[in-house]
Order: sequence, then structure tokens, then C-alpha cells
Amino acid sequence: YRQRNLLEKDAISQEEYDNVLNRLNTNTADIRLLEARLANTRITAPFSGTIGLRYVSDGAYVTPNTTVATLYNLETAKIEFSVPARYSTQVKQGQKIFFKIENDERTFNGQVYAVEPQIDANTRTIRMRAAAKNDEGILLPGQFVKVELILQTKQNAILVPTEAVIPEMNGHKVFIQKDGKAKEVKVTTGIRTDKALEIIAGLNPGDTLLTTGMLQLKNDMPVKSTIAQ
Repeated sequence: YRQRNLLEKDAISQEEYDNVLNRLNTNTADIRLLEARLANTRITAPFSGTIGLRYVSDGAYVTPNTTVATLYNLETAKIEFSVPARYSTQVKQGQKIFFKIENDERTFNGQVYAVEPQIDANTRTIRMRAAAKNDEGILLPGQFVKVELILQTKQNAILVPTEAVIPEMNGHKVFIQKDGKAKEVKVTTGIRTDKALEIIAGLNPGDTLLTTGMLQLKNDMPVKSTIAQ
């Protein structure tokens, strides 16, 4: 700055000013080079989180391909799971899931944020991903979870134990108790769970369904029943 003022007043020559300017640019370039080298000695994480085990020691030479440590963002847990392909028209983003982890009786919840747009040819399933808040930090990467995804809710549905439904060549039947006798009733079934079966037609609320001794039952056979709790 001083040399420029002197040049404007013809107190120094252009050559003298150019020499000073070249020295300034050289020193500035040297400073930038040193700053870049200094920055290369510091490894900065791309995001905040919880760091795992360290894989290098102090003073070790590292390259861009060297694994220094593993960094985890535990604020949000991501759950990946699959559902059978027959439910492909019922799954979508935004659905809620409920899940449990090992050694914990609590039920956690999350929300589906991604659905694979194709069916896996080997497993015939659709992959989905959900996110759940992890404020307590107990949901860890690599954990196994048991996921429950509610695809549809039916009000006033009639569910009966699967063992109470007898398959036949042309459908299904159950036995109910009426006037002290076993009565055979043809039924139409719907959705099946692991322990129950939906009855769409054939039964009415209030019917007394027989659930044991199915192999011995015959139509109009006298029976005595005990109400199951």
C-alpha cells in the first residue's frame, strides 16, 4: 500500500513497485500453501455423532482410503425389512410400523420413508425402510428387530382361532353350539394371522363357537361347552 502511494507520487519507479508486488504475491502464495498443508493434518468428521473404535495410532500416516474410525449418527434409527409380495398394493410411504428389539419389552414406533419399487425375484418380497427417533440411544446399528406393519384396519371384524376352522373340498366350516347341539356352519374366510382367521360370512356376533374336540364333532351331536376366557 505504501509503495503504491509512492508510485502515484513518482517517488519510486514502476520496476521497484513491481518487485515489491511480486514479493507480496510470493509470500501470500507461501502462506496459502502452508495453510493447506496444516489443514491436511486435521481430520474433520462430516457430521456430529458417536465415534466407534479407532483403527490408527497417533503419528500414523493415513491416506483417503484409510479407515481411521467409524462414526455413527444415532439420533435417528433406520429399520430395513421386507414384506411378502402379495401386499405390494397395500404398502406405501408414510405408514407406521411398530417394532421390538432383543432384551427389551417396550414397543417402539417409526414411519416408512422408502419402498423398493420392485419385487425381489429370489425371495418374492418387497424391501422397505423406516425411520424411528432414538433419543435414548438404545437402538444400535446391526440390531435385529421384530417389525409389525399394519396394512389395513377393519372395524367389527369377526376373528376365530385357526384351529376352530375345518377346511373342506369346497370351502370351510365351523361348529357352533345351538340348543345344546353342535351345528355345522359353512363360512367364508378372509385375512389370516398367526393365530386367528377372519370370518367374512357364516357367523354372527353372539354365536357360541366350538373350538376343541373338532375331530369328534358331528352335526346335531349333543354337546356341553365351557366358555373360554
